[in-house]
Amino acid sequence: MRALLIFVLAVWGMAAQAEMAPRDGWIVMPTSKPYDALVDDVKSAVKANKMGVVTQAGPTGAAKNRGITIPGNRVIGVFNNRYAVRILGLSTAAMIEAPIRLYVTENADGTASLSYKMPSTVFAPYMAEADADLAVAASELDAIFLSIAEAAVQ
Repeated sequence: MRALLIFVLAVWGMAAQAEMAPRDGWIVMPTSKPYDALVDDVKSAVKANKMGVVTQAGPTGAAKNRGITIPGNRVIGVFNNRYAVRILGLSTAAMIEAPIRLYVTENADGTASLSYKMPSTVFAPYMAEADADLAVAASELDAIFLSIAEAAVQ
């Protein structure tokens, strides 16, 4: 029984440290940066691109407080009120998707990756019911989020 428990914990540990895999509609950017540095650089890039950090969440610190060590993991919600007001005017339902989330994950080798769903992917389910400007706003946000990501991973 003990051997089985060790095996399960080892597999869980490997899965917890798996790097983000590419997915349709996502941008995944591995870096050579350590986790904490990438988190800081994401926040700086958000500010430099005139967006705001609206939310932050991650299980790493809470797990550590419980005596559990897991890889760094932080979701950073990013948006700007001018886009919030604009999108709300186009689709009330689409605002459930704001803020757009950037996801910083620590890799097994100590580096970190930045991943996010493209805003055009996030807002795609609302396009048919919204004014055509929703697609324009999503495209603008795609460019802003790519600029944030590229600055953060450099």
